[in-house]
Amino acid sequence: MQIQTQRLELSEITWDDLENIHRLHSVFEVDEFNTVGIPVDIEETRVNIKPYIDAKECVPQSKYTWNIVLKETGEFIGLAGIKISLDKFRIGEIFYKLFPEHWGNGYATEISKKMIEIGFDRLNLHRIEAGCAVKNYRSIRVLEKSGMTREGIYRKILPIRGEWVDSYIYSIIEDERET
Repeated sequence: MQIQTQRLELSEITWDDLENIHRLHSVFEVDEFNTVGIPVDIEETRVNIKPYIDAKECVPQSKYTWNIVLKETGEFIGLAGIKISLDKFRIGEIFYKLFPEHWGNGYATEISKKMIEIGFDRLNLHRIEAGCAVKNYRSIRVLEKSGMTREGIYRKILPIRGEWVDSYIYSIIEDERET
């Protein structure tokens, strides 16, 4: 699945993206609220992304992970994805991560809104969720600007650098979105 927004192009990741993904995952600021942690080496990154690359072969596909590039330059700036429940609940969970030099440009909001649109229009989801650490103020802002509602808090659910961290849960239901 190829995706375009006003300023960005997203395409499903392949093994050709391994070095860019490893570079992204190796940045401390990107990892600050991530549960995966900074990889020891590129082989650890390879192991971490294998399920997402393999998911492209599954029917129905339950995970999509896209590399994000700037339309204007073709520069790789991050990753986005959606994980889908393959059951009667029709739930998708979205994520995004960008290199810090691209924060504050509205890219994450642009991506989040597009994933919500795809989730409802192409993937026939009923509910789309996203979680974020309670101190991840940038992500909180993105999710709220994307039309999602904070439903509550999961206490001590995220294992981040040896500490259990609280997470907010955000969602949007198919009949709540702006058209």
